[in-house]
Amino acid sequence: MAHQTFMVVATFKTDADMAQVIDLIPDEIAKVEELRGVQRMGAVHVAFERGTVFIEVMAADESEAVSTVHELPLGRFFDLDAFATTGPGVPEVAGRP
Repeated sequence: MAHQTFMVVATFKTDADMAQVIDLIPDEIAKVEELRGVQRMGAVHVAFERGTVFIEVMAADESEAVSTVHELPLGRFFDLDAFATTGPGVPEVAGRP
């Protein structure tokens, strides 16, 4: 099945133990690199002060994109919102010609 790109917005749950989060960062980096190596994940941008992480995921559908983020060591600390994305110049977006 063809893959598409998703931007997954991950926000830290209000009850997230930030000390645990910080301890898991090295494992998180390693897992991101592993997923990049098999082209399941792209860029990851962290807005730590806002408690938000933007994760580019390549997956067959939204469910698979969310499952991919849950594979991350920090996945259990996140509330997720996934958005299918399209590149610039795509002729049909939201029903517009």
